[in-house]
Amino acid sequence: MRKYSVAIVISFFFATTALGQNIVSVPFKLVNSEFDEQNPVISPDGKAIYFTLARHPQNTNGKKDLGDIWISLKVNNQWTAPVHGGSAINDAAYNAVLGFSPDGSQLFLSNHFSKNGGIASTQGISASRKTDFGWSIPENISVPYFLNRSEFLNGMINSEETIFIFSADSYGTRGVEDIYVSLKKEGRWSEPINLGSSINTTFQELTPSLSADGKTIYFSSNGRQGLGGFDVYSSTRLDDTWTSWSEPVNVASVNSEARDLFYRVESDGLTLFTTTRNSDGYGDIRALADSARLPLDTSRIVDTRQRGASSRLSVYGKTSDSKTGGGISAKLSFKADSTFSSSSARDGKFSIEVARERSYTIEIQAAGYVNLFERLNSGALNVSSLELNFKLQPIEVGTVVNLKNILFYMGTTSLLEESYPELDVVVDFLKSNPKIEIQLEGHTDNRGDAKKNVILSQQRVDRIKNYLVAKGIPARKIKGKGFGGSKPIAANDTEEARKLNRRVEFVIVKD
Repeated sequence: MRKYSVAIVISFFFATTALGQNIVSVPFKLVNSEFDEQNPVISPDGKAIYFTLARHPQNTNGKKDLGDIWISLKVNNQWTAPVHGGSAINDAAYNAVLGFSPDGSQLFLSNHFSKNGGIASTQGISASRKTDFGWSIPENISVPYFLNRSEFLNGMINSEETIFIFSADSYGTRGVEDIYVSLKKEGRWSEPINLGSSINTTFQELTPSLSADGKTIYFSSNGRQGLGGFDVYSSTRLDDTWTSWSEPVNVASVNSEARDLFYRVESDGLTLFTTTRNSDGYGDIRALADSARLPLDTSRIVDTRQRGASSRLSVYGKTSDSKTGGGISAKLSFKADSTFSSSSARDGKFSIEVARERSYTIEIQAAGYVNLFERLNSGALNVSSLELNFKLQPIEVGTVVNLKNILFYMGTTSLLEESYPELDVVVDFLKSNPKIEIQLEGHTDNRGDAKKNVILSQQRVDRIKNYLVAKGIPARKIKGKGFGGSKPIAANDTEEARKLNRRVEFVIVKD
C-alpha cells in the first residue's frame, strides 16, 4: 500500500493536462495584455471580437474599474490591437457583452445604464443599437424578479433572443453564484429559473453559455473535481423544464491547473475561452479550433493514477493542539457536492473514506479552538491512503490566525472567488463563539509606494469586515487595521517570500 503524509496541510492540485496542439493564443497576441481579458464574444460577421478588460487605466473608472468592453477588429485575417468600446456601452460598473442580434445591429449588455452616466440604481440587462456614429446609449430591459448580489454578471443571450442564461448570487442561490435562465415569450422575459442541483453546487458556477440548439450548457465551476481553480464543464438538457440535466462532464481538452472560464462556441467553428495559465494570474484569450474539439471524457484526468486504483481514498491522521502537540477531539467536515463528517477520538486520531474524484474543502472544528480551513483535490493523488495532520490554535487573547486562502486581485480590493469558503469558516467560528472579538490585519509586500500600500491594506481589511458584517457578525466585534509592508514575516528578496508577506490575519482581542 502506498501512503502519503504531510506535516502541515497544503492544497493538492491535479497534475497538469497539456493543452492540445490546436489550442492557440497566437491569433490574440495583440489582444492579450498584462491586464485581465474576460468574456470574449465574436460579432456575427466575424470581423470583431468584443471582450471585457479589467483594471485597465483607460477604463471608465481607471484601474479601479472592474471591467469595460474593448473591441479588436480582424484585418487581413489578423486580430488588431484593441480599442476601448466607448462611453455609450461602458460605465463605472462591470460591463460585458451577452450577445448580438443575428444581423449584428443590436448588442445585448450585462447591466442597466443610468441616463446621467453614473451607475444605475436598477438591475437587469440592456440593448444598444448600431448607428452611423457607433453604438447608441443602451435601453434598459426589465427581467422580472431579477437580483444579483455579486459585483459581476456574466452569461449569454442566444441569437434568437429567446434565452438569457447567466450566473448570479440571487434568490435561492445554493453557493456563492448559481446559474439561472430567463426565457422570452410573447416579447417578455420570464422570472429567472435556477437550473437546480444537477448544475449548481454549494460553491461557484460561472460564465455559462449554450450550444446553438440550446440543449448543451457550458460553464465553469470550482465546486467539482477538476484540474484547477475553475474548470469548464458541459451538460445536456434532458427535457424542457431547464432543471433536469445530465451529469456535468469535465471538458478535459481545454482545462488546465489554472482558472479556465468563458467557454463559448461561436457560429464560425471557433471556440473561445480564457485561462490564467501562463498569464501571471490574469486571464488571456485562447481559441480552440473546430478540428481540436475532442470527445468529452475524463480519461486525461484519471490517468494520473495506477490502473485498478480504488474509487475511494482513505484519509487518516491526527488533530492536535498547536502549542502542546497533544491530541484533541475535533469534528472534520469534508465538503464537495455533499458533506462527509468524521470525529476524531479523544487522542485526536481520525479516519475517513472519501470519493477520489472530488475537490474538497475541509473544515476542522473543536471546542476551545479556532476553526481551521484547508483544501484537498483528491483525484491528483496516485495513492490509496493519505495522512493529514491538523494543528489547531487555542482560543485565547493574542492568538494570530493567518487566513492564507483569502486572496485579492493584484492591487485591488476585489476578492478572488476562492476566498469565500474560508471567509465563511470565519463567519461560522464567530457565530459559534459570540463572546470573541477580533482585529483584522492586512499586510502587503514592500514593493511600491509605502503609503499606498497602507491604504490598500486598510481597504482590503474593510472589504473583509463588510463581508463578515453582511453575514450577521456585529460590527462592534470586528476591528481592522492595515499595516502595508511594515510587518513582513519573511524577507522580500524573492517572489515566494513576498507571497508570504501578502496576507490577511485576524488576532483575537477578547475571548
